[in-house]
Amino acid sequence: MSDITVRTARPGDFDQWRALYRGYADFYRVEQTEEAARTVWAWIGDPGHEVGALVAEDAAGRLLGLAHYRPFARPLSATTGCFLDDLFVAPEHRGSGAADLLLGALRGLAEERGWSVVRWITADDNHRARAKYDQVATRTMWVTYDMAPATDTSPPAHRR
Repeated sequence: MSDITVRTARPGDFDQWRALYRGYADFYRVEQTEEAARTVWAWIGDPGHEVGALVAEDAAGRLLGLAHYRPFARPLSATTGCFLDDLFVAPEHRGSGAADLLLGALRGLAEERGWSVVRWITADDNHRARAKYDQVATRTMWVTYDMAPATDTSPPAHRR
């Protein structure tokens, strides 16, 4: 784990980031167009946009994993939290400690920025990830729902 570092994504990371993000979309069986990926990359590169990205990198400069996050308001507690939207480590690098380092970096970022919590969701059947998450976080009682805008006519199962 000592030869892995976590840092903010940089403009030159696009190709490696894209390969990881494609792997993430494939894992969840989500069709992702190149246009959509470029939109997310533009958000990441825009200091005025809420989405940020961390990457785990080995000593040779290969990206092993990514984490996309953003702040969110928590009105009931009058605080701001961090929402981890995407966490992915390439299959060949799972068990390397990259996920621990990415989560640890987010915890540190939360402390630095005064965020009250780092929160995320995962699929119920994502057993390997859930085993890791159970080691570093507390599972909550909350159930997540998605409601499409009135103009969206696609079936709920096709949304992510």
